[in-house]
Amino acid sequence: MRAARLTSPAATPVGPGADPVVLVAHGSRDPRAADATRALAEAVSAARPGTPVWASWLDHTEPGPTEVLRDLAVAGHRRAVLVPLLLTAAYHHRVDIPAAVAAAGQAGPPLAVRVTAVLGPADGTVDPGLLAGLRRRLGEAQPGRFDALVLAAAGTRDARARRSVGRVADALGVEFGVPCRVAYASAAPPAAGVAVSRLRAAGARRVAVCAYFLAPGLFHDAVTEAARAAGAVAVAAPLTDAPELVGLVLRRVDDQPGGRGVTPAG
Repeated sequence: MRAARLTSPAATPVGPGADPVVLVAHGSRDPRAADATRALAEAVSAARPGTPVWASWLDHTEPGPTEVLRDLAVAGHRRAVLVPLLLTAAYHHRVDIPAAVAAAGQAGPPLAVRVTAVLGPADGTVDPGLLAGLRRRLGEAQPGRFDALVLAAAGTRDARARRSVGRVADALGVEFGVPCRVAYASAAPPAAGVAVSRLRAAGARRVAVCAYFLAPGLFHDAVTEAARAAGAVAVAAPLTDAPELVGLVLRRVDDQPGGRGVTPAG
């Protein structure tokens, strides 16, 4: 992973190519998270030549999605696709992103914005690319043979969002043929260390941890420390700019029926 340097949308001339894509990440005080988002934006741009791709954040890092969308409108664009870099369709997807899009339409030229589904399970379906990316990162962690898995996520109080994480864990368990349990870094139990300990107490000798994170940061650091202290044989890195994640982002861009259309007034 390497950080990308992206110019301002307003400084980029409008061409005849595809509609611009705006990636929206949660944001973190940890600079590694922003670097990961920029690297993903660069990788998506490289995979889809001719499509302008911009990174934005809901918190902690600038620019925000409202600013990017306004700059695109001022630059002469009339349409944009916004992809939430989120693994669950919880509060940020339901509230923060629609609010940012609406705010962009309150001033300046009109811009029609199509908001796609999140990167996690859409309509109950786990994208094979998401599983492949998790499998890649687990392989890079080199756990060797393991007889149980923990899928460690950031955490949410939204029960529906937690069920979507459970679907990913179930799919991973089927793929590897081992039990796979969910753990959370915040907001919901169990913690990663507790999940690892429970699996070991149930007879698992080698427990590996898949990181259900898009970027590094304090949550992933805490999961790694707790899981290793509980006896995990390996903890995978976040997905960051894995090729499979790039493919998933582009499928969201192309999958118009799966998105939510929002057209702010100019």
